[in-house]
Amino acid sequence: MKPKNNTLSLSTAPLSLTALRRRREEGMTLVEIMIVVIIMALIATAVGVAVLPRLKKAREDSTRTDAQSIRSAVVMYISENPSGSCPSTQDLAEGGFLDANKRLSDAWDRDFQIECEGDNVSVASSGADGQFGTEDDIN
Repeated sequence: MKPKNNTLSLSTAPLSLTALRRRREEGMTLVEIMIVVIIMALIATAVGVAVLPRLKKAREDSTRTDAQSIRSAVVMYISENPSGSCPSTQDLAEGGFLDANKRLSDAWDRDFQIECEGDNVSVASSGADGQFGTEDDIN
């Protein structure tokens, strides 16, 4: 009969602890994943809150600049065609007063309103709400 060995082998104990640690370190728990997702959602919300007002302002500034360019083109058109009527943006593009490859509408893809009264030229956009006569109109 073989005698029983009641001593613990030193080589097996560290391996099982190492294997247990490695198993625990291999994956992430659901709580850790949820914390990462929540942090990413908070960052996305902060960026959205910071960017959206700037986007609105950028659209307004872009439309204001485009309206000034169209007004200048209308003045040139009228100086070359004194007996003609008030042109549209298409007329200005076809006549070479505006670059046809550039946008001929406002930042919300609506046509500009062009009015000519004598030497007085006004170019307006209906703004974000799409209706003229409201406070967000751009002249």
